[in-house]
Amino acid sequence: MQDSPFTRYRSLEERVVLVTGGGSGIGATLVEAFVAQASRVHFIDFDQAAGQNVSTAVGGTFHHCDLRDINALRLVISQIEEMDGAIDVLVNNAGNDDRHDMFTVEPDYWRDRLAVNLDHQFFAAQAVSTGMKQRGQGCILFTSSTSFMKGRPGMVAYTTSKAAIIGLNKTLARELGANGVRVNCIIPGAISTSRQDALWRTSEGEAEIMKMQAIKIRLVARDVAAMALFLASDDARGCTGAQFLVDAGIT
Repeated sequence: MQDSPFTRYRSLEERVVLVTGGGSGIGATLVEAFVAQASRVHFIDFDQAAGQNVSTAVGGTFHHCDLRDINALRLVISQIEEMDGAIDVLVNNAGNDDRHDMFTVEPDYWRDRLAVNLDHQFFAAQAVSTGMKQRGQGCILFTSSTSFMKGRPGMVAYTTSKAAIIGLNKTLARELGANGVRVNCIIPGAISTSRQDALWRTSEGEAEIMKMQAIKIRLVARDVAAMALFLASDDARGCTGAQFLVDAGIT
């Protein structure tokens, strides 16, 4: 705990936290960050081997689930609540930014991309909100992306999903606020992860990122996790219905 790179928030101790897409990338760092707070961390991923590796390496309870299967997602959430009680913090992190040519997109692919990047965020929030309302407190975090703000080409289904999350965030903050539930959205910029670096990192791309960012640093998953910890903590008790950029000024 003392060696953790994350600020310690005492209010997060023993809180029940659920992270989606916790088996790799930003999600795995989110799991590590909340474990370091002494939270009771659960996380979901479709990659069973990756999820088990994260659980072994940093802790947290792994649940295997394909988030496109909403009934399976609801079942996992109910099982977590049976184990640990109502979920205090939901971090909707899971997503996939595979590139696609708009002229080759067919209805099945379109619906699948929305299922991967949007649908589960709402249904997970819906599932946890009952327990949060009963407790009179809770925190739901959505994850969007600066890609929709920049109108980035080659990923129209992804950017559409990420834009829709802003409306979802605003509406649920109003829906749930009277019950003490805070709802916010994190908008990461160009975050360096192993997947991003392996698939798309080039020297030209890195130079362009540095040119566009106001702060000339390479953002990593820890930067997103630090924002999530703050927003989940009681220090952010006055924050709801808002979007928080972690993009070094790229927008």
